[in-house]
Amino acid sequence: MAKKLTTVGIDSAEKLSETGSRQAFLKLKAAYPQLCLVHLYALEGAILNTEFNCLSETTKKELKEFSDSLKK
Repeated sequence: MAKKLTTVGIDSAEKLSETGSRQAFLKLKAAYPQLCLVHLYALEGAILNTEFNCLSETTKKELKEFSDSLKK
């Protein structure tokens, strides 16, 4: 995923944190439409320095709602 992030102008962990997982996901989704919810989880996990499967259920729910809103 690091190479994909670089292609959308996010070339460091600091830049990812500044951008935020949702905005980074939007940029990636525009360039790579096949991205799915797990990628969003992974971005949030990277920002929080944790495995994506260790995110809280609340965080996962919020991210899923965000992802679902893009499909409308």
